[in-house]
Amino acid sequence: MTDRQSFAMDFGPANSPDGFRVELGGDKPLRLDSEAELGPFSMAYQTYGTLNDEKSNAILVCHALTGDQFVLGPHPVSGKSGWWEHMVGPGKTLDTERYFVICANVLGGCMGTVGPQEINPKTNHSYGLDFPVITIKDMVEAQAMLLDYLEIDQLFSVIGGSMGGMQALQWAVSHPKRCFTAIPIAAAARHSAQNIAFHEVGRQAIMADPEWTEGGYLAGDSFPVRGLAVARMAGHITYLSEAALHRKFGRALQDRSEVSYGFDADFQVESYLRHQGMSFVERFDANSYLYITRAMDYFDLPAEHGGVLANAFKGVETRFCLISFTSDWLYPTSESRDMVRALNAVAANVSFVEIESDKGHDAFLLDEPKMFETLGGFLTGAAKLRGLESE
Repeated sequence: MTDRQSFAMDFGPANSPDGFRVELGGDKPLRLDSEAELGPFSMAYQTYGTLNDEKSNAILVCHALTGDQFVLGPHPVSGKSGWWEHMVGPGKTLDTERYFVICANVLGGCMGTVGPQEINPKTNHSYGLDFPVITIKDMVEAQAMLLDYLEIDQLFSVIGGSMGGMQALQWAVSHPKRCFTAIPIAAAARHSAQNIAFHEVGRQAIMADPEWTEGGYLAGDSFPVRGLAVARMAGHITYLSEAALHRKFGRALQDRSEVSYGFDADFQVESYLRHQGMSFVERFDANSYLYITRAMDYFDLPAEHGGVLANAFKGVETRFCLISFTSDWLYPTSESRDMVRALNAVAANVSFVEIESDKGHDAFLLDEPKMFETLGGFLTGAAKLRGLESE
């Protein structure tokens, strides 16, 4: 058993330094979009900062596909820094001296929240492919149950990039009274055919690995290392821009002065991708990758509202701030502009900024001063309206 699997299965009690885990849905199971029911089920989460007496300063951070609840480091499995340490912390944009930041491992995840590697109480074995297929909406409904547990009626803000941005959008649509502001970054209202295609390549890589064993690898000593690593490599390429890859690697060779005329990692970019793939398998579950990518593929707000995106936002009082990046070809600015037009069509309160960056989709995870400046101004204005300016 890997450290990652052991952590997810043995996730500690509420006072564990590794975070928190609660049991939800005991009295009323969570009914999924697939009509399956989950309950009771576990949800793992982490918090940063202090909830004020009015419980009005809570910010829900929604993580992306390969993220988890550990926004700040060190990560309990990898030991690395948290995935959003540029954004969250004392004195930073999401100031933990001012706000109470919550981040939960998504439904279907592999860091303590119920997912395919967790134990199915009906069989006493890991769910594997018996775990029900989930959607972004299901993830949000599970998070809403967590907020009920924490007795937080309304979030000051819900924020996330990529899949996290999808969750932020779904929050505003499904629970408009519960989020004062919503900040989708580098996101879209539906997954494009191109994005679905890239995900399918990753899923097929996993399922083609003999060690996948039809999703039942946790019952034995196998794990689809190669398949999951290739899936990560393919996905990671989509998070970067050509300019970023060229700047970092170009055609530089890896530890050699001339090509080998073979299939070792001749180029630095090849070595980089192989490293990304192999380090990923140390902290992520292959079946979770299948389930979460499928949830993203199913995300389609217009389809859920008569094919008209504006209909999704009718009557929504949430204040929106949308951010895109010029070099993001996975979720291009045109997707954000479509959302802005839809919000404008129903007279919603929306701000939008396209940030000049050559870092690609992953720019939302990196040190982007313009992003911090934009969000800082938006949150300060919202805080005044919310009565948080003196805190």
